[in-house]
Amino acid sequence: MENIHELIHKNLKDFFGFKKFKGNQEAAIKSIIAGHNTFVIMPTGGGKSLCYQLPAIMLNGVAIVISPLIALMKNQVDSIRSYGSNKSIAHVLNSSLSKEEKQTVKKSVLNGQTKLLLISPETMNKEDNIQFFQKCDISFFAVDEAHCISEWGHDFRPEYRKLKNTISSIGGKAVIALTATATEKVKKDIVKNLGIEKNNSFKSSFNRPNLDYEIREESDTKKEIVSFIKDNPKKSGIIYCLARKGAEEISELLNLNNIKSLPYHAGIESKIRMETQDAFLMEKIDVVVATIAFGMGIDKPDVRYVIHYNLPKSLENYYQETGRAGRDGGEGKCILFYNQSDVEKFQNFNSKKNISEKEIGMHLLEEIVAYVETDSCRRKKILHYFGENYNTADCQKKCDNCKYPKKYKDAQQELILILKSVLESDGKFDSNQIISILDGSSTSKINNYKVTELSFLKQGMKIGSLKMRQIIRKAILENLITKEIESYGKLKITHLGKMFLDNPKPFLVEAKVKKLTTTSNLKFDSFDKTLMAILKTLRKEIAMQKGVPPFIVFQDPSLEDMSMQYPTNTEELKNIIGVGEGKAQKYGADFLEVINKYVQENNIERIQDHVIKYKANKNDLKIFIIQSADRKRPFDDIMEEKNIEMDTLINEIESIVHSGTKINIDYHLNTILDELQQNEIHDYFINEADNDSIDAAQEYFEDEYDEDEIRLMKIKIFSDLAN
Repeated sequence: MENIHELIHKNLKDFFGFKKFKGNQEAAIKSIIAGHNTFVIMPTGGGKSLCYQLPAIMLNGVAIVISPLIALMKNQVDSIRSYGSNKSIAHVLNSSLSKEEKQTVKKSVLNGQTKLLLISPETMNKEDNIQFFQKCDISFFAVDEAHCISEWGHDFRPEYRKLKNTISSIGGKAVIALTATATEKVKKDIVKNLGIEKNNSFKSSFNRPNLDYEIREESDTKKEIVSFIKDNPKKSGIIYCLARKGAEEISELLNLNNIKSLPYHAGIESKIRMETQDAFLMEKIDVVVATIAFGMGIDKPDVRYVIHYNLPKSLENYYQETGRAGRDGGEGKCILFYNQSDVEKFQNFNSKKNISEKEIGMHLLEEIVAYVETDSCRRKKILHYFGENYNTADCQKKCDNCKYPKKYKDAQQELILILKSVLESDGKFDSNQIISILDGSSTSKINNYKVTELSFLKQGMKIGSLKMRQIIRKAILENLITKEIESYGKLKITHLGKMFLDNPKPFLVEAKVKKLTTTSNLKFDSFDKTLMAILKTLRKEIAMQKGVPPFIVFQDPSLEDMSMQYPTNTEELKNIIGVGEGKAQKYGADFLEVINKYVQENNIERIQDHVIKYKANKNDLKIFIIQSADRKRPFDDIMEEKNIEMDTLINEIESIVHSGTKINIDYHLNTILDELQQNEIHDYFINEADNDSIDAAQEYFEDEYDEDEIRLMKIKIFSDLAN
């Protein structure tokens, strides 16, 4: 064995250039070299691929590596080829190859040049390929991303279930199964479905001490994402979305704000996906905005942040995706934006599945929601999910719950009631059912069990369901209660739970506190009052020159926005509230000159980098209204066709005019007001009014005119004079 030990270390240094192994790598490699079935559970960045790459180099024959994604295979092959001069040392065999290329690969395998052959499960299971492999000298089989074999895993692939029979028909060789995420349930599924009940198992800690976990309640998520990335320039990051459209929209938003980004999802053709992956690896772009298809096996060690725009469908997905960050041991920020609507989408999606899949989906959803809503250490919650105990103090404030101060309250009596109810029900109910019985919302049968016979019925009505859920989650974390995954989350009391009932003690749960959610200390809600006064003076001077009221030039909200944003060129001015192309051209030069001078004289530090630019929304309704007005279509026809009220129509017309677009509504005004009436309202706004208030105008005319009539006349004046 000493010779094997020396040989392994020699290959590690000579071929891969490493001086020592990490974690369980060496033990797993020795196991597969000795011909034993081997099961490796190792977190992302732990070096799983070396566990099959090194034995493949050392052993006679070719190692068959089953991998779920073509992108992952390419990355693996490029990586192994980079260590030596023999390009035939590793190949892929999948649907992306031409018939001629496949023949070349097979020839290389048969003549002994290829040591690693990466193949998808779908290709592996084809009958003609099985016949080919029966002729090959195979060293061992490696099943990468082995969690794909389990329905409880986060990337279930039915083709993985066929591998046991395929491998058996090719010939009995050792199997090494590898995954970065596996609960006890998934682990059992992998072992059973690969037929490797007899195996050497190596499980590394799931803790990634360098990752910083944070949950944010969704507010202006897009703005927060852009601000965060601008606060972290030149750093690589991944943003995960549920929908393809969302990935494309966010990538477009980032590029609009001078952040180099590309979208990545299954709807983009394979060649472009590969180019995107290469652009990310070569740092031609900083951010990939992706659906879950991106990242598996991508060997980029310096991803500095992973942002979840949507809720992941499971805690395993979340762990796997956040695991892309900080693989080099450096900084890794993980931010998840939480929106209750995402939960509802998953619930709706799950409702359409069969009973078994529905139960699994709802259980996985419950776990990720519990993680999001927990007040305890997030790292502890993740590790507990994967069957690992963790001391909260070791988190070192690397999650939001440990970082921000909390208040605690003793829930000893409430816990005693819950533990007694779990003990009495003896594993018949899950947490939702226990809570519904305790708060009295369910008084009928559950699981064919007569609820009215239970002593704890309605005993928790004063506690409240949210608090009971919080206590149950904390009790599970502290191993006082266990959740039986195989029976879809049914609760059972543990030995520690029984000990607590015999000898109760304080049980502290955290009170909810508002978490810090902003990325910048810059304030956006107060304007520069000195500049505001200067701009008002300028507005008045221009208004007098033009013979129009000041509010025709720019309204107060526009001046306030200028006094916050300090626009210094025409493009920036057009991003100001109520400033369109027309107003920018008509009045912009004088205002820009004054603002530029003010910024220079006062050394103003502008917040332009934190002002988020959004793509102009091509509002179909606005376009329809403009086109209809050009054709002088009656307002009644417009409202009927678009099923809108007059108030909505006027709001849209007002918005069109304030954006700087002229619109001719004279044809409608002529049907509701005669020339004298129009002139009377026009004279009021031009010569009499102190402001553009509709209420003040109605009071002036003693309610002679309807609100709609005055609003439309004001819009006409703005359109004629301001644009």
